[in-house]
Amino acid sequence: MPKPGFKSITVSDYVYNRFFETYEKNRRGLELKGITSFSGYLTSMMEETMTKYEVFARHEPFMEKIDVEQNRITVKDNKKDKIAEIFLRDDQLYCSLDGNTDCVHIGFVYSLPEFYNIMTTKGIKISRPAFKQPKNKLGNYTF
Repeated sequence: MPKPGFKSITVSDYVYNRFFETYEKNRRGLELKGITSFSGYLTSMMEETMTKYEVFARHEPFMEKIDVEQNRITVKDNKKDKIAEIFLRDDQLYCSLDGNTDCVHIGFVYSLPEFYNIMTTKGIKISRPAFKQPKNKLGNYTF
Protein backbone atom coordinates (compact mmCIF):
# COMPACT_ATOMS: atom_id res chain seq x y z
CA MET A 1 0.00 0.00 0.00
CA PRO A 2 1.54 3.35 -1.01
CA LYS A 3 2.01 6.26 1.38
CA PRO A 4 -0.76 8.89 1.51
CA GLY A 5 -0.52 11.20 -1.51
CA PHE A 6 1.11 8.54 -3.68
CA LYS A 7 -0.19 5.95 -6.15
CA SER A 8 1.12 2.60 -7.33
CA ILE A 9 1.34 1.59 -10.97
CA THR A 10 2.08 -1.75 -12.62
CA VAL A 11 4.54 -2.09 -15.49
CA SER A 12 6.02 -5.11 -17.23
CA ASP A 13 9.35 -6.51 -16.08
CA TYR A 14 10.83 -5.44 -19.41
CA VAL A 15 9.86 -1.77 -18.94
CA TYR A 16 10.92 -1.79 -15.29
CA ASN A 17 14.31 -3.30 -16.13
CA ARG A 18 14.99 -0.83 -18.95
CA PHE A 19 14.29 2.15 -16.72
CA PHE A 20 16.20 0.66 -13.78
CA GLU A 21 19.29 -0.03 -15.92
CA THR A 22 19.24 3.54 -17.21
CA TYR A 23 18.82 4.84 -13.67
CA GLU A 24 21.76 2.78 -12.43
CA LYS A 25 24.01 3.91 -15.32
CA ASN A 26 23.21 7.57 -14.69
CA ARG A 27 22.88 7.52 -10.91
CA ARG A 28 25.73 9.96 -10.16
CA GLY A 29 24.53 12.55 -12.66
CA LEU A 30 20.97 12.22 -11.42
CA GLU A 31 22.05 12.77 -7.82
CA LEU A 32 23.61 16.07 -8.90
CA LYS A 33 20.13 17.04 -10.15
CA GLY A 34 18.59 16.11 -6.79
CA ILE A 35 17.20 12.75 -7.92
CA THR A 36 18.22 10.30 -5.21
CA SER A 37 15.92 7.31 -5.75
CA PHE A 38 14.57 5.14 -8.54
CA SER A 39 11.01 6.30 -7.85
CA GLY A 40 12.25 9.91 -7.99
CA TYR A 41 13.84 9.15 -11.34
CA LEU A 42 10.60 7.69 -12.71
CA THR A 43 8.64 10.66 -11.41
CA SER A 44 11.03 13.11 -13.08
CA MET A 45 10.83 11.18 -16.37
CA MET A 46 7.02 11.23 -16.30
CA GLU A 47 6.94 14.95 -15.46
CA GLU A 48 9.39 15.74 -18.26
CA THR A 49 7.35 13.71 -20.75
CA MET A 50 4.10 15.41 -19.71
CA THR A 51 5.69 18.85 -20.11
CA LYS A 52 6.84 17.98 -23.63
CA TYR A 53 3.38 16.71 -24.61
CA GLU A 54 1.65 19.76 -23.14
CA VAL A 55 3.90 22.16 -25.07
CA PHE A 56 3.50 20.10 -28.23
CA ALA A 57 -0.30 20.08 -27.89
CA ARG A 58 -0.46 23.89 -27.54
CA HIS A 59 1.37 24.54 -30.79
CA GLU A 60 0.76 23.08 -34.19
CA PRO A 61 3.83 21.05 -34.88
CA PHE A 62 6.16 22.46 -37.50
CA MET A 63 6.97 18.93 -38.65
CA GLU A 64 5.40 15.55 -38.12
CA LYS A 65 6.68 12.04 -38.63
CA ILE A 66 4.27 10.27 -40.98
CA ASP A 67 5.93 6.93 -41.64
CA VAL A 68 9.09 5.03 -40.87
CA GLU A 69 10.13 2.28 -43.25
CA GLN A 70 13.30 0.27 -43.76
CA ASN A 71 15.18 2.87 -45.80
CA ARG A 72 12.94 5.91 -45.66
CA ILE A 73 11.31 8.25 -43.17
CA THR A 74 8.41 10.35 -44.39
CA VAL A 75 7.95 13.77 -42.77
CA LYS A 76 5.15 16.32 -43.19
CA ASP A 77 6.37 19.92 -43.25
CA ASN A 78 3.32 21.83 -41.96
CA LYS A 79 4.90 25.20 -42.70
CA LYS A 80 5.33 24.41 -46.41
CA ASP A 81 2.36 22.01 -46.42
CA LYS A 82 4.52 19.44 -48.25
CA ILE A 83 5.83 15.94 -47.71
CA ALA A 84 9.55 15.20 -47.46
CA GLU A 85 11.04 11.75 -47.84
CA ILE A 86 14.35 11.30 -46.06
CA PHE A 87 16.46 8.35 -47.10
CA LEU A 88 19.99 7.04 -46.82
CA ARG A 89 22.34 7.71 -49.73
CA ASP A 90 26.11 7.05 -49.54
CA ASP A 91 26.02 6.88 -45.72
CA GLN A 92 24.29 10.28 -45.50
CA LEU A 93 20.69 11.28 -45.11
CA TYR A 94 19.17 12.86 -48.21
CA CYS A 95 15.99 14.97 -48.40
CA SER A 96 13.81 14.51 -51.48
CA LEU A 97 11.97 17.80 -50.89
CA ASP A 98 15.02 20.07 -50.60
CA GLY A 99 17.31 17.91 -52.73
CA ASN A 100 20.23 18.01 -50.32
CA THR A 101 21.82 16.47 -47.22
CA ASP A 102 21.55 19.45 -44.88
CA CYS A 103 18.07 20.82 -44.17
CA VAL A 104 15.50 21.17 -41.39
CA HIS A 105 13.81 17.93 -42.42
CA ILE A 106 17.02 15.96 -41.92
CA GLY A 107 17.56 17.75 -38.61
CA PHE A 108 14.09 16.63 -37.56
CA VAL A 109 14.86 13.02 -38.50
CA TYR A 110 17.98 13.15 -36.29
CA SER A 111 15.62 13.89 -33.38
CA LEU A 112 13.58 10.70 -33.90
CA PRO A 113 14.44 7.68 -31.74
CA GLU A 114 13.08 5.42 -34.49
CA PHE A 115 15.85 6.64 -36.80
CA TYR A 116 18.55 5.51 -34.37
CA ASN A 117 16.79 2.19 -33.79
CA ILE A 118 16.80 1.49 -37.53
CA MET A 119 20.46 2.47 -37.92
CA THR A 120 21.52 0.39 -34.92
CA THR A 121 19.57 -2.63 -36.14
CA LYS A 122 21.19 -2.38 -39.57
CA GLY A 123 24.64 -1.69 -38.12
CA ILE A 124 24.90 1.54 -40.09
CA LYS A 125 26.91 4.50 -38.86
CA ILE A 126 25.74 7.82 -40.22
CA SER A 127 28.12 10.69 -40.84
CA ARG A 128 26.36 13.85 -39.75
CA PRO A 129 26.75 16.97 -41.86
CA ALA A 130 29.30 19.47 -40.59
CA PHE A 131 27.43 22.63 -39.67
CA LYS A 132 29.41 25.80 -40.07
CA GLN A 133 29.49 28.19 -37.13
CA PRO A 134 28.22 31.63 -38.23
CA LYS A 135 30.65 34.54 -38.10
CA ASN A 136 29.77 37.98 -36.79
CA LYS A 137 30.51 41.25 -38.65
CA LEU A 138 34.08 41.27 -37.34
CA GLY A 139 34.76 37.86 -38.87
CA ASN A 140 34.84 36.13 -35.50
CA TYR A 141 32.85 33.02 -34.72
CA THR A 142 29.91 33.58 -32.39
CA PHE A 143 29.18 31.23 -29.53
